[in-house]
Amino acid sequence: MIVTANRVPIAKGYEQEFEKRFERRLGAVDQMPGFIRNEILRPIMGDYYIIMTYWENKEAFEAWTQSESFKQAHANPAPQEMFAGRNVFEMHEVIQLSEKKP
Repeated sequence: MIVTANRVPIAKGYEQEFEKRFERRLGAVDQMPGFIRNEILRPIMGDYYIIMTYWENKEAFEAWTQSESFKQAHANPAPQEMFAGRNVFEMHEVIQLSEKKP
């Protein structure tokens, strides 16, 4: 499994607008082959929102980034003043997973 994390610093006063952008895109990635889950994390401590996606493999993620659905989801870029700095993109391979059993 692959996890991507995009850490995005949002300028003060733009938090609600940033969150609404994701509300409008809700479900845009859900039907992509290999997609597992998407999480938008709001900072409680720290300065970055984190957008995490979980994929069966790297190829599935890369297919999403080349898809028409991806292009549509990113067609209306946010104003530059929304950001307090550069985003940081990371990709990780899950090598161990522990979950609470029901």
